[in-house]
Amino acid sequence: MAAKIESIEVKGIKIPLIFEEDKRLPLVNTQIVFTNSGSITDTKKAGLAKFSAKMLNEGSLEMGANGFAEMLESKAIHMSASTGSETFVIEMGSLNEQFKQSVKYLKMLLKEPNFTERSLKKVKTMTIGAISRKENDYDYVASNALKKLLFDGTVLAQPAAGTVQSVESITLDDVKSFTKKHLVLSRAIVVVGGDVNIEVVKKELTKVLKLLPKGKAEALPHFTASADAKTDVLKRETEQAYIYFGSPYNMAVNDEDYYKARVATFILGTGGFGSRLMEEIRVKRGLAYSAYARVHVSKSVSYFNGYLQTKIESQNEAKETVKEVIAKFVQEGVT
Repeated sequence: MAAKIESIEVKGIKIPLIFEEDKRLPLVNTQIVFTNSGSITDTKKAGLAKFSAKMLNEGSLEMGANGFAEMLESKAIHMSASTGSETFVIEMGSLNEQFKQSVKYLKMLLKEPNFTERSLKKVKTMTIGAISRKENDYDYVASNALKKLLFDGTVLAQPAAGTVQSVESITLDDVKSFTKKHLVLSRAIVVVGGDVNIEVVKKELTKVLKLLPKGKAEALPHFTASADAKTDVLKRETEQAYIYFGSPYNMAVNDEDYYKARVATFILGTGGFGSRLMEEIRVKRGLAYSAYARVHVSKSVSYFNGYLQTKIESQNEAKETVKEVIAKFVQEGVT
């Protein structure tokens, strides 16, 4: 059965409902997506959106993190909060016979989340530990350095997970303010699929949505990658050069030629051994095990980037080869 778009009206606000009934398995999956509520909103403290999602994953105030997790497990219910660049998502999945129970638990979570100093300290410790470990992940380091070159002075220049310093500065009030501003009806979109009736979905999820304030929708910001030629070299004790490269890519997410861009980048850099970059960099020159390039096109940003690893002594040849392959591809196109 094809997906259909309806709505759930709560407090005078019509919330889009994307629904697809599928009876092949006795499962129901639900997402409540809050637009313009991801890491793109971290204008004051890097990592706040992701941190707030982790705090919501600490369960309800009444049950605590362990108690809430055990309660979900006893009913084979999955529930989690996460963020992307543009969105904050609450997701739950269960057997169809447990759908109403999963809604009950979600209500419990949203009504009184476990936003305590103890949870704050726990999430800070885990997050800072993860960030510290990534300091030795040179792909992560190089990727962040590239974004800083492309989007310097904007929120996209900072790591979505934040830095040790920014995470240390996050307070309980920051988390409460974030969820109060972003987990609101005016930003919500509901997506449901599985073995469940749409009228049951509307009835049950209305109970959840009623807990949320109306809030205020805001226009999604748009960012443009820098067109200035720049190079940033970070020196670390490693035998490999981690090379990340990027540029502007002027295309809107609803551009009718987007499919052409997908085909073009498949030929250039996402097609594995059939791609131009892989052919020139690995097959012909043996400079790297792999080379990859793709375009990122979303409502808030559009840019091109790629990466490869090579020996330190081969880095200059690898960089020049990348430039040559891309320049030739842009000028001559595909065959």
